[in-house]
Amino acid sequence: MGLTIGIDVGGTKIAAGVVDEHGTIIARTHRDTPADSVDATAAAICDAAAELIAGHQVEAVGIGAAGFVSSDRSTVLFAPNLAWRDEPLGARVAAQLKVPVVVENDANAAAWGEFAFGAAKDVEHMVCITVGTGIGGGVVIGGELLRGAHGVAAELGHMRVVPGGHRCGCGARGCLEQYASGRALVREGRARAESGSLAAAQMLSVCGITDPAELTGPMITEAAMKGDPCAVELLEDLGRWLGEGLASLATMFDPTLVVIGGGVSAAKELLMKSALQAFEKNLPAKANRPHAAFSLAELGNDAGLIGAADLARK
Repeated sequence: MGLTIGIDVGGTKIAAGVVDEHGTIIARTHRDTPADSVDATAAAICDAAAELIAGHQVEAVGIGAAGFVSSDRSTVLFAPNLAWRDEPLGARVAAQLKVPVVVENDANAAAWGEFAFGAAKDVEHMVCITVGTGIGGGVVIGGELLRGAHGVAAELGHMRVVPGGHRCGCGARGCLEQYASGRALVREGRARAESGSLAAAQMLSVCGITDPAELTGPMITEAAMKGDPCAVELLEDLGRWLGEGLASLATMFDPTLVVIGGGVSAAKELLMKSALQAFEKNLPAKANRPHAAFSLAELGNDAGLIGAADLARK
């Protein structure tokens, strides 16, 4: 198959691009996401794709959608930040564009992008985890994307790590997302600052703010990269939680490689070092089994778009 289009549908922006068989984006466009309207969102997706189709010979379209996607890769069963509920998105967009359309979970699409063209392109077994505001991810076993019986496998951020812990947006308590995500980083940073800690006050000063309520994840990450002790400690704590979670995932999936992406991964070694240490410490039977290697993601924000385009070929 020649050119395909990948579309990454986020809560505020729809990113679309024409992608060749080597994973290279040769044209791109975007639209705002009208998140509260099913019809308007579908129209925006079709409009972005039609713009690209007008200038290229496109054979299929892949859509990465944040939510549960049916096993036949056509229906968005549920989306937490969009109005989709049992939405036949694939059929709707295909009818408008007159080309085959497949729909995939956005985190799965990003994981596939890294597997096919990024950090994991030389392995057959990988776990990809994205650490942003929340936690997403995907699993590839034997060169095949793990989707499960109903299409909703590999919700990595919602593995429970603390019984009875912090309430998660999914409704459960103690999910990994509540301890190893950007949201958790901000919660802990603000709590430190509100406690009157002098170290946290210094961190706020490095961030150029005085009100703890203004603190954001990128601010903490940047302060840590500048060497602020409080910010460094917060990143290391997050890394430890991440490493513990990844040790459990490695026990289940036995990957060759763990790929870490998402906005928080900008901290690089500040995050990776503590994550790897916690992983090695908590891996069961660690002295008697091969250990997965760790790598930072390579495709950045384009991973989902590229992955969705390539999955349209499958």
